[in-house]
Amino acid sequence: MKKYIFIILVLITSILVGCNEKTLSTNAKSQNQDQLTLAIGGEPENGFDPTTGWGRYGSPLFQSTLLSQNKDLEVSYDLATEYHVSNDAQIWVVSIREDVSFSDGQELTVDDVIFTYETAKNAQSTVDLTNLEKVEKTDKNQITFYLKEPQSTFLYTLQTLGIVPEHAYDNHYAEQPIGSGPYQFVEWRKGEQLIVERNPYYYGDSPVFERLTFLFVGEDQALAAAKAGQVDVLSIPITFSDQEIDGMKRLSFESVDNRGVMLPYPSPGFNEDGEPIGNAVTSDIAIRKAMNVAVDRDAIVEGVLHGEGTVAYSSVDGLPWGNSDIAIEDNNQAKAEQILTDAGWQRGADHIFEKNGQKASLTLYYPSGDQMRQALSLVFADMMTKFGIEISTKGASWNEIERQMHANPVMMGWGSHNPIELYSLYRSNMKGIDYYNANYYQNQQVDDYLEQAMHATSEKEANQFWQKAQWDGTTGMSMLGDAPWVWLVNLNHIYYVNENIDIGKQKVQPHGHGWPITDFITEWEKVD
Repeated sequence: MKKYIFIILVLITSILVGCNEKTLSTNAKSQNQDQLTLAIGGEPENGFDPTTGWGRYGSPLFQSTLLSQNKDLEVSYDLATEYHVSNDAQIWVVSIREDVSFSDGQELTVDDVIFTYETAKNAQSTVDLTNLEKVEKTDKNQITFYLKEPQSTFLYTLQTLGIVPEHAYDNHYAEQPIGSGPYQFVEWRKGEQLIVERNPYYYGDSPVFERLTFLFVGEDQALAAAKAGQVDVLSIPITFSDQEIDGMKRLSFESVDNRGVMLPYPSPGFNEDGEPIGNAVTSDIAIRKAMNVAVDRDAIVEGVLHGEGTVAYSSVDGLPWGNSDIAIEDNNQAKAEQILTDAGWQRGADHIFEKNGQKASLTLYYPSGDQMRQALSLVFADMMTKFGIEISTKGASWNEIERQMHANPVMMGWGSHNPIELYSLYRSNMKGIDYYNANYYQNQQVDDYLEQAMHATSEKEANQFWQKAQWDGTTGMSMLGDAPWVWLVNLNHIYYVNENIDIGKQKVQPHGHGWPITDFITEWEKVD
């Protein structure tokens, strides 16, 4: 354990330097208690347009959604007042409020909802609406969505796709958004900060805080600014989570922000674009299962995460569509060795397993600059090499990883409040699409379960098939089945918050993209 802690300490080579004084001095905590300064994550590369993905991993902030999720991940209402689904689950009828205006004072109508969904569909971006046949106005305050096929995950699209104004939507919308959410856009200085103010037309509970400034600075600069009293809410990586900051309380929230090693699934070959896919070592199920059994997840949680996290057995641990039966006994080297020897692997003179002249030797890629993934990669590689599967690590840019990820293991991370992520990661027809199913996993029975989950007519029915896809007692995508991943940990999200602010209870947080802590920002309060 001490060795792993030492590895992590060596990795933290960045020394806190002076902040960008020009930016931070203009954003120091205001004497006005109605203003907050937040440093809670990265700057959205593509701006604030929901039709191209803004808001998938947290509140869209500027925009409203038809439905939402409460703190227990249950369906609740935002713009919608009610919704009904046909027996065949292909017709969704949604009624909306009559008292909603955009931040420019113009009324939000059914036409804006239709425009938003049609725009998102035509954009063909991360918002997948290919199954939406048409959307129509069926009453003054009622929209009807017609799906080509039943799609259980359409419910989550209704919860995440923010509504944009037809009258004010243009090529500059992503940089100057107008919406009906609790805050309105004021100014975005790219690479520096975003300023928003309370939306006077908001129909819900008015936020306590009039003005928010989001800082876009490096992690070390953000920490230094917080210590200087210039930040009210700070998100911090686990590697910096042992700080003492005067006037701020430390909060730790569970998440499904997971990390795991993606293992190339097929034997070596090439895809239709001539890119290498598959791996001679990880294509052997015995190797994949042995790694899952040999790794010590608890030691990684304690040594790398400093206890700020939980062991992971999938990308959906603890979610309604997760399968609690897939947990395994790990850190069992004897069992892992038996798995390999039964499959014909034998230790060579150097202690590394070999089979038919093939040495169990791999390169594990991780994104350079990501200290957490680097730390996880080094510790995982050390554990595996000691066991007898030789792993070297390599930090690389995402461009380089994209060229290598179909044929080499990669330290990746996922975690969503939408089960469609399971479909995207494991469905065979998603092979090689962006980062989805990058290891070219394929199992016909799993495909069938995933399709049944997608086309289910109720959440309950869908969740049963999502769970079977992970393990049905015989096969599945989990470690008990094909083991195409070595899932390791779920990261806790660490925040430091001004001791005079109460942000209330939070739901289990998704992957770190976006600003999930702002989901319930209208409930934030001042305290003495």
